[in-house]
Amino acid sequence: MKDNSNPDKVNSLKHVLFGSLIGTTIEFFDFYIYANAAVLVFPQLFFPGTDPTISTIESLATFSIAFFARPIGSAVFGHYGDKIGRKTTLVVALLTMGISTVAIGFLPTYASIGIAAPLLLMLFRFGQGLGLGGEWGGAVLLAIENAPPGKRAWYGMFPQLGAPIGLLLSGGTFILLSDTLTNKQFFDYGWRIPFIASAILVVVGFYIRLKITETPSFLASLETKKLIKIPLVTLLKSFKRELVFGTLAAVTTFVTFYLMTVFSLSWATSDLGYTRRDFLIMQLFSVVFFGISIPVSAVLADRFGRRFVLIVISIAIAIFGLFFSSLLGSGNTTLITLFLCLGMTLMGMTYGPLGTFLSELFPTEVRYSGASLTFNFAGIFGAAFAPIIAIWIAKNYGITYVGYYLSAAAVMTFFSLLLIRKKDHQF
Repeated sequence: MKDNSNPDKVNSLKHVLFGSLIGTTIEFFDFYIYANAAVLVFPQLFFPGTDPTISTIESLATFSIAFFARPIGSAVFGHYGDKIGRKTTLVVALLTMGISTVAIGFLPTYASIGIAAPLLLMLFRFGQGLGLGGEWGGAVLLAIENAPPGKRAWYGMFPQLGAPIGLLLSGGTFILLSDTLTNKQFFDYGWRIPFIASAILVVVGFYIRLKITETPSFLASLETKKLIKIPLVTLLKSFKRELVFGTLAAVTTFVTFYLMTVFSLSWATSDLGYTRRDFLIMQLFSVVFFGISIPVSAVLADRFGRRFVLIVISIAIAIFGLFFSSLLGSGNTTLITLFLCLGMTLMGMTYGPLGTFLSELFPTEVRYSGASLTFNFAGIFGAAFAPIIAIWIAKNYGITYVGYYLSAAAVMTFFSLLLIRKKDHQF
């Protein structure tokens, strides 16, 4: 665990694990405060109109922009992560993501500057996605490329834990604001507080990332001169199958997450009669199960294999989709809470081993680019339009068919996991 610039400096376990965790915590905090705002705030402040459904869809369209920016970020940051190292790339990705998020908190609304407001919102949302495209892959590699034998899924689980922690922080912040501010105060300035406050997390993450040295795997590539001139070209030439099936294998993870969070929040507050605060509390309770299931899945993945665990959970998600309507559409708070808890448990079980699984598809010299691109391409297909598609399906055909949408995604992932070829690459 020695740095090429300082041979005597060694990564400590706490710096490795906390350094990988802090970035993804910020990622999900930033992403989910935007998701909350895209459902609860932006339709009125940035996309005012006579039809609330159209305003919500327009707002959620800006939510999807980041998913298209993420592969661009993956290609750019992945290139430099595979060429000059994980550390510097992670620091720049974190700053790109953090600055964009804070900037959203200072944006004037449509009432102040007209059409320029949603355009600026889209610009900074693109910046969020650009930074996020480089963040996740680097954080996962920081963990697994420092992992001892037999513990790779366990180490790779730590950056994944950033998801439930970020969700708890963001959801808790919105509940606190709902409890302490009037509705007018919330829409006037309260919604800005989480975006601006994220600067604190960015500063902490920046400090931790600066203390981290390069991973042993990258240093070994330097010593053996295995670095590739243009990693993206090599990926498209020699690893097309891994890119395609790796992407499809990750799609269900995204569909599950955004149906459990963004779609459920939108549907519950607009069609089921729940208040913002009440449903956020139910969602936060389910996030605890998300957090618990991630380390459980990592233990199982180290013992039985990543692919086996992902295949089993894909089958479980396909079955869960068939009960979507009977639980979410029941109108019963207990059953809806059970729905959220089951969905988030399955989410944790598929999300926990995913980073390790995708990273193991590629050798060190293209691993940053390969893992990042598969994950973020899956974000386009599985998340960019998932809330919009689900809302459209629910409005036109009912939420039973939203469940079928989830089941279809799980079946596709199941077959992709069966078809993908995994080679043993050196770590």
